[in-house]
Amino acid sequence: MNGHRIMTIDDENIVGKMIKTVFEQDGYLVETFLNPRTAMTRLQEEKFDVVITDLKMKDMDGMEVLKNIKKNYPETKVIMITAFASLMPLLRRFADTLTTFLPSL
Repeated sequence: MNGHRIMTIDDENIVGKMIKTVFEQDGYLVETFLNPRTAMTRLQEEKFDVVITDLKMKDMDGMEVLKNIKKNYPETKVIMITAFASLMPLLRRFADTLTTFLPSL
């Protein structure tokens, strides 16, 4: 186990489960969240090395998640995923604050 902590935030349960399965096989500690506000509360309690978040979610979108993390946890890397390929140009504008962005399938 490598001890690196990953948080996933996606309002589709299957996405979080898939990410968790893949990264845990490589020894990462992964926590998944369906609700971004619950995830932000968890970040106050525990340090995470990487947050993988969906862009389009109810209640709080991925851009709000990104802003919160960069303001309060600047050492945490953020990977943004989205099924909305048309939003990729928007994400490129934030390339300096994102670790990476990936289209989800």
